[in-house]
Amino acid sequence: MSVTPPPPKCPACRVNRAAWTNPRVDFCYACLPGGPFTPPPCRTCGTRESYFSQGRCERCHPGAPLYLGACHGCLAWGVYRRHSWLCWTCRWWHGHYPVGICAFCTRETYINGSGACRLCWENARRVQEPGHAINLTEANQHGQQLFLANLQYDTTGARRRRIARERHHRRLQPPSAPLALANHRQPLLFRMPPGKGAIKKRALTQDSPLLRHCDQTLREHALRHGWSKRLVNGVAHTLKLLDALQDTPSSKIRSSDVLAAIRYGATAISTLEVLDTVGLLEDDRALAVERYFAQHSADLPAAMTNQLQLWFDTMLQGRSTAPRRRARNVETIHIHIVGMAPIWRAWAQQGHESFAEITAEDVTRELPAKGSNRIFAEQGLRSLFTVLKAHRQVFSNPMRGMKATRPNVTVPLPLDTQKIRDALNSPDPTCALAVALVAFHALNGRELQKLELTDIVDGRLRLGPRIIPLAVPVRARLAAYLDHRARKWPQTINPHLFVNNKTQARTKPVSKQFPWRMLNITAQSLRDDRILQEIYATGGDVRRLCDFFDIGIDAALRYRSVLDDPKPIATTEHDSGTHDPT
Repeated sequence: MSVTPPPPKCPACRVNRAAWTNPRVDFCYACLPGGPFTPPPCRTCGTRESYFSQGRCERCHPGAPLYLGACHGCLAWGVYRRHSWLCWTCRWWHGHYPVGICAFCTRETYINGSGACRLCWENARRVQEPGHAINLTEANQHGQQLFLANLQYDTTGARRRRIARERHHRRLQPPSAPLALANHRQPLLFRMPPGKGAIKKRALTQDSPLLRHCDQTLREHALRHGWSKRLVNGVAHTLKLLDALQDTPSSKIRSSDVLAAIRYGATAISTLEVLDTVGLLEDDRALAVERYFAQHSADLPAAMTNQLQLWFDTMLQGRSTAPRRRARNVETIHIHIVGMAPIWRAWAQQGHESFAEITAEDVTRELPAKGSNRIFAEQGLRSLFTVLKAHRQVFSNPMRGMKATRPNVTVPLPLDTQKIRDALNSPDPTCALAVALVAFHALNGRELQKLELTDIVDGRLRLGPRIIPLAVPVRARLAAYLDHRARKWPQTINPHLFVNNKTQARTKPVSKQFPWRMLNITAQSLRDDRILQEIYATGGDVRRLCDFFDIGIDAALRYRSVLDDPKPIATTEHDSGTHDPT
């Protein structure tokens, strides 16, 4: 289809088109030298308004944006150049179907799942009998009837009923064959970053076996977790993106590939859940502590690197065979690495090839003089050489017999009473409940994060073996928060007490910083304040503190040390657990 190009713009105003192209007049009538001049009437329709170029208006000039023409998709009459010569339905059609040869009119255009272009599809719809399926062959065997653009909207509800019948028909059809997984992965010789626009267009138009395979699981998972329609469509779009980005078709999807697709508008976390459910996920994500360890153990001698890797794997995963060892918390491992990393590198620079060459003098020489870095280094080196000695990687433990540095004991300080009262009366029900649970019952951040709805029954909170009767102000804030949660997320199945917009569609807990990032106090400082008030109320009963707050003797003695301070601390109004600050 030949299309007349628009004339060039006026070089003076860069808004209007040139007045004439034959004979050539580069300026518009408003910018002509000696002007402005009044444009002549359109020589086709006679209008004196909206002059465009060559003596014609915007609707009569073939290169004008309002010039009417035929749709490039369905050949319907009545589309504009400004809309790329496409009617509204064909614009949607081109964004959701691939290019192919129509099985009924043999045109090369965008075809749907039945192998028909939109023109053949509309002709079949035109003669479709109520209650019967569309017969594309019979409706198009004698040609097609053209129509006017943008007049095929159904306002009677028949189209919605037809779509419902088609969906019901698809559900009655036998399921398609499962996706045949490839047992190999084709490596790439060169990694060329794909074009962002090309990938998006390919994901919109091409057929996606991955989406077909995951579609039923996606719908069931979304219905079970109360996902919104927007989130379901986002996951479906992400699955099509992953299908377009795959280097080896029909292979399992790496988690890193899903996360890398975010730059194309992907919905990563929810897509990972769906892929994991159908068994197509290859989780290659590394923990933050693993990346930190790899960063600080690089460029070391081979023997030293192998010994460090043995220690790291033992600490992270534990060991069930002799020499047995329990897995440690990732935060503990991180602290050990922070303390030891400078010492590793110093020994490597001194020419040591293995930790078996390290002596007690080497350790003493490289340890920091004082501070928390010395404590972290001593704890890490003691753990490292204990593991290496148990696995017979070193001849002797240079840390054996070395006196440990005692940490400096800090004195916990109380909080301002007004600050606590303001947090308790926060307009956000989530913040008010979190502050109340810590201010009255001294829960820590990890306990709040893992708290579930079933842990609170009949006004009593169960924390492991402990059963805590909730204070009256806590019950009031709990009721307000549960009402807020039921109104805002009525469909969520998250079992945890605290949820937010990110976790309401999943079953994972919130982060440890929620909701404290919205307050000017922290959970630990508020917990310290509550324990201090108990110290002053009971006269420093250490046994009661250990039982009541589930802490050890050393921690209880640290809090009791404030009694030696001659400066008295005023108790706050939430000591007894019965005062309602509202």
